[in-house]
Amino acid sequence: MNKEILLVVDVVSNEKDVDKEIIFDAIEAALASATRKKNGGDIDVRVEIDRETGGYLSFRRWEVVEEPDEEGLDEKTQILLTDAIKDNPAIQAGEFIEEGMDSIAFGRIAAQTAKQVIVQKVREAERAKVVAAYQDRKGELVTGVVKRVERGNVTLDLGANAEAIIPREEMIPRESVRSGDRIRGYLYDIRPEVRGPQLFVSRTNPELLIELFKLEVPEVGDGLIEIIGAARDPGLRAKIAVKANDLRIDPVGACVGMRGSRVQAVSNELNGERVDIILWNETPAQFVINAMSPADVFSIIVDEERGSMTVAVEEENLSQAIGRGGQNVRLASELTGWELNVMNEADAAEKSEAEARELVEKFMGWLDVDEEVAIILVQEGFSTLDEVAYIEIDEMLAIEEFDQDIVDELRERAKDVLLTQAIAKEEILSDAEPEEDLLNMDGMDRKLAYELAQIDVKCMEDLAEQSVDELMVIDEMDEERAAQLIMTARAPWFADEED
Repeated sequence: MNKEILLVVDVVSNEKDVDKEIIFDAIEAALASATRKKNGGDIDVRVEIDRETGGYLSFRRWEVVEEPDEEGLDEKTQILLTDAIKDNPAIQAGEFIEEGMDSIAFGRIAAQTAKQVIVQKVREAERAKVVAAYQDRKGELVTGVVKRVERGNVTLDLGANAEAIIPREEMIPRESVRSGDRIRGYLYDIRPEVRGPQLFVSRTNPELLIELFKLEVPEVGDGLIEIIGAARDPGLRAKIAVKANDLRIDPVGACVGMRGSRVQAVSNELNGERVDIILWNETPAQFVINAMSPADVFSIIVDEERGSMTVAVEEENLSQAIGRGGQNVRLASELTGWELNVMNEADAAEKSEAEARELVEKFMGWLDVDEEVAIILVQEGFSTLDEVAYIEIDEMLAIEEFDQDIVDELRERAKDVLLTQAIAKEEILSDAEPEEDLLNMDGMDRKLAYELAQIDVKCMEDLAEQSVDELMVIDEMDEERAAQLIMTARAPWFADEED
């Protein structure tokens, strides 16, 4: 039977391309299991197979423990350290004492058990091998043959016993896929789990679009063209932003290819998805104008504080700029990272005029100036009192209608108003008084304590009951500090629990 063991190891190892050591371990585990069953099943057994001859020895063993657990000492599998050191003074807790015992034959029962263990071990080894092979390929393009389609989930055969799954939500809507089809996808996740799929592929991820262009456009792979980003409405339309690192190259033309061959190849791979290639620009407004293609932008207003832009187009281009179901403006917004508000030229002008009028009236009230001066400030780009109060004097003197006296007066008035507003805010804060424990809490300052009192957080107990989101209404508060303050306020709770 010794030769039979070696034969089993050779055959399984060659067929499954699994290391022989894994097969030996499986047979040892099977023989140990069969030996335990023959001897009542409640002892601990170890079997050791000679890798050269196939012969094997069996050992009964006891784990050395320093003291019994709550259930007491299991004399069939454990021995106390004080007893073990009588025979072996060097032994330590956690080690094993072994005693040779009769080995069972590698018969039908042992072989059947071994088969089950081997199948499991081989499956685990194959799965581990797949994970190891693809671990460094996460974020890459993979190609496979459709093996089966179940409830919209597609299983791909990647070759070498590797399978990947494309979840239904990662498939392009209305895409027809059949067994035997060869398709590409973006490997976005790898999960080394014992059961279920391990490799997860997407057909909707914007990164797939980028990887396909890298494949079709050699200049991208060579670093001559850089892909900045992509946005997709899977299966319908997409936008991709490109820039040239070599000024001699037209990045848009290179990505389109001769007679559109390159972009058409990408589109065909994505079930006919139409792709707009956008020229990236370091100026956000110009980048947005490019991203709104094919619509022509008449004017654009940037609101940096809100991260938004108002895009004006001619009336006849409005539907094209917005796109079906808002598709064009949505993709442009995703690609550029700006919130975009599209309107026709008349509405944009009306909106801009209303905002300018509102700002003029604010400056007239804040600075006690006539309409003419307020209009000049708005036309020159001023929008806050801080800008008037603290802008460089030379910049204000560059305004044709202003002289030194006017500039000095405007700056002083702006500073006075800012000071008055600050004092008024302090007075409001002083109306609600925080309690002493909140004022004296670690990490607290007086101003913040009064601000907390304004939202009805007047003591440490009140603060302890807050969430991070509830504290974010306070100016200059960030999530990290909010969490730290809350945990400091909750410290007495934990101290009470320990007591």
